[in-house]
Amino acid sequence: MQVSVKGQHVDVGESLRKHVEEKLEVIKSKFFNRVTDASVTFGREGHHLFRVHTIFHVGQDVKVQATAESTDPYVAFDESAERVSKQLRKYKNRLRDHHERLEKSPEASFILARDYILQTQGVDIESEASEAEPAHAEPIIVAELTTNIQAMSVSEAVMRMDLADQNFMLFKNPKTDTLNIVYRRPDGNIGWIDPSLADAGRPKKTKAA
Repeated sequence: MQVSVKGQHVDVGESLRKHVEEKLEVIKSKFFNRVTDASVTFGREGHHLFRVHTIFHVGQDVKVQATAESTDPYVAFDESAERVSKQLRKYKNRLRDHHERLEKSPEASFILARDYILQTQGVDIESEASEAEPAHAEPIIVAELTTNIQAMSVSEAVMRMDLADQNFMLFKNPKTDTLNIVYRRPDGNIGWIDPSLADAGRPKKTKAA
C-alpha cells in the first residue's frame, strides 16, 4: 500500500509520519487487504486547531474518507482513522462482494463525464448580479477533469456515498439505464431521484399511420 502524508502549513515530523503509517497498515490488514493507497493531509484551522483528512482507496473504484479536528495532531489523525476503520468494518462484507462481482464482470459499464470546478472564492455574487452583465454569462471554470459515472444499484450508491462521506452520489442505474442521484436529506434519511419513474405512468407514443 502506498501512503502519502502531507502537511498544509503544518510540519509533519518523522514521529508523526511513522505513527500514521503504522496505524494505516493495521487498518488495512485488519479490515481490507484490497486497499491500494492511502493519503493523510494535516492542516490548520485557526491557531490551535488541527484538521486531518484521511482517504483510503479500496480496489480501483471505492473511496473511503473521513475528517477530524483536534488541538493535538495525533488525536485528530486517530479520530479520522477510526472513522475510516468504522466504515470499513460496517461495509466489509459488501465491499468483498462488490469486488468479486467486478472481477467476474470487468466490463462493468460507466459513463465518461466532465468534472468542472467553478470559482466561488473572492467572487461577490450579489454585487456581480447587480452589474450590467448578460443573463447568459458563464461561470469561471478554474479546473476541468474527467470522471467516470459508474453503473451500480441504489443500495451500492448509498454505500459509496456513506464511505466517501459525501452528501450525494450520481450513478447510472442499470435497471433503467438512466442517471440517478441519492442524497442526504436534512431529516437524516436518504433521498433517491430516478428520472425514469416520471414516465412510468405516461402512455407510450406511437407512430402516426
